[in-house]
Amino acid sequence: MRLVPRPDERLADFEAQRPRLLRLGYRMLGSFSEAEDVVQEAWLRWARVAEGVDTPAAYLTRIVTRLCLDQMKSARARRETYVGAWLPEPLMGTVDPRDEPVADDLTLTLMLALERLSPLERAAFLLHDVFGVTLADVAITLDRDASAVRQLASRARKHIQVERPRFGVEQADADRIAHAFFAASRDGDVAALSSMLADTVSLHSDGGGKVPAFLNVIDGIAKVLRLFAGLAQKSGYKPVLLRLATIDGLPGYVSMDRGVLQTTALEIREGRIAAVYMTRDPEKLLHVAQMVSDIV
Repeated sequence: MRLVPRPDERLADFEAQRPRLLRLGYRMLGSFSEAEDVVQEAWLRWARVAEGVDTPAAYLTRIVTRLCLDQMKSARARRETYVGAWLPEPLMGTVDPRDEPVADDLTLTLMLALERLSPLERAAFLLHDVFGVTLADVAITLDRDASAVRQLASRARKHIQVERPRFGVEQADADRIAHAFFAASRDGDVAALSSMLADTVSLHSDGGGKVPAFLNVIDGIAKVLRLFAGLAQKSGYKPVLLRLATIDGLPGYVSMDRGVLQTTALEIREGRIAAVYMTRDPEKLLHVAQMVSDIV
């Protein structure tokens, strides 16, 4: 057993784990603000630890995971009454601008797949497969035996595997596709869009009931083409491209549309855009707004 650490040592131990804890919280909850709240609560609990802890990383991971599991109960209830399509808060390279880029390969598409898992399956998969926690430690965190945790992770893995992209997109190609899609969608260029979109393309738009957005997912190339052609004909519709960006591992960009900030992420499959994810909910774009504040 370690001696009781001094306050500055305890703070240093926590700050060393903070970026990882934020990433875990975000991957569990799909929300920056909720992840920050969870990590802050973890700090308060860590600061009250009366005795030294041999492995701060394992201890803090356990606290954050359990807090997230508690938070997910109310979060799932809120999403049942959410206005329109729900998307996770867009991640542009890092959870915190001060951190190193996220090393895992969970794209926005995979984040949505995680939403379809049970909370325990999601926790087991993230802890073991993404964050490298041993099954024994995951079992302690989830208060389950190792065999049950192994089954949870296995079920989650099979579900997630279906959504993993088979081929990545080089950065230069990602930027080219994102820029071309922005221009074509802005101008309502049906011919250009037809050459980019998959026949089964889907468009998801999340405004959270706070700003205009499409309430339902729009499926199929014909409907998506009609939508952009119609938007281009509306008076005052002239989105402005602020910057190209990688959003939750997908090609995309940040734009401004009639005073509303928006991120757009593009899922590419077999060279075509298979899905478009537009996030417009202002509460989900607070971090993005800070990152582009010098442009707007």
